[in-house]
Amino acid sequence: MAQHQIAATQSKDMSASPAPRSTADELVVVADFAAAEQAVTRGVDSARLVVLAGQEEAAARAAAAQGIAAGHGPTPTRPHAAPWRTLVVIPTYNEKDNLEPIVAAIHRYLDTDVLIVDDGSPDGTGAIADRLAAADPRIHVLHRQGKQGLGTAYLAGFAFALQRGYERVCEMDADFSHAPWDLPRLVMASKDSELVIGSRYVRGGCTVGWDFRRRLLSRGANLYTRFTIGSGVRDNTAGFRCFWASALAKLDLAAVSAQGYAFQIEMAYRMVRAGFRVREIPIHFIDRQVGKSKMDGKIAREALLLVPKLRFRVPRS
Repeated sequence: MAQHQIAATQSKDMSASPAPRSTADELVVVADFAAAEQAVTRGVDSARLVVLAGQEEAAARAAAAQGIAAGHGPTPTRPHAAPWRTLVVIPTYNEKDNLEPIVAAIHRYLDTDVLIVDDGSPDGTGAIADRLAAADPRIHVLHRQGKQGLGTAYLAGFAFALQRGYERVCEMDADFSHAPWDLPRLVMASKDSELVIGSRYVRGGCTVGWDFRRRLLSRGANLYTRFTIGSGVRDNTAGFRCFWASALAKLDLAAVSAQGYAFQIEMAYRMVRAGFRVREIPIHFIDRQVGKSKMDGKIAREALLLVPKLRFRVPRS
């Protein structure tokens, strides 16, 4: 397979594209998703971005303004439709307050199926997932016994997608850290890249609401990973991703050993070592407003110890 290519959006030549148009209420209107990436890379907040993609401009602008006023973000006149059969995998553990709103938000922006992988949440998240699935054939649920970890939840989601013929598989948190209006950008950017990462650490990306300690931990983990394994990926721990299902089918997923956030590091490295194209697009990562973070010292130690071993565990294809 061809040698991997890392394509961060800040490397794109943006001189040939017309500048986005701002309205009086600070909305930024662009014609398509390629122009959207250029705009966000230049510093436009995607929370004010209207991507026409076939919508009539006046109606799109009005719908976006109404969505922002309602606290939903720049809602399109209709959910965007990707040309690939897409599945969004959401692992959950005690997310009863977030689950229904995040699924509704996903469907507000993208016409997609959703798989909820619940690890026996004692707060009733699983029952909410079942109720949502009973009301909407696009929603599916996998129930697992006990808290088994982020990595195995996503691997279960990948297996579900491969068995059912999906063409794109997305990872997304349930806590609104990943803006739902960025999901269509993520999927559309996968046209020419087998893995697209919603990145905090390319031009146009950032974190919102983090204290200094968490910023230092995240930046340090990514610098450590980049210099240790040299993958070329800037945001190795990001959990907002879109994979080609055909690429996942070619990986040895049974050999993936990481659980917590180290799983994201390992999967990105396996994609790079397999020669797949990896692209990073900028996002604003917002700290969760409801519920508690799953990050702890055990997860951080796993990542620290795993990274040096990856060079020897993951062969280059």
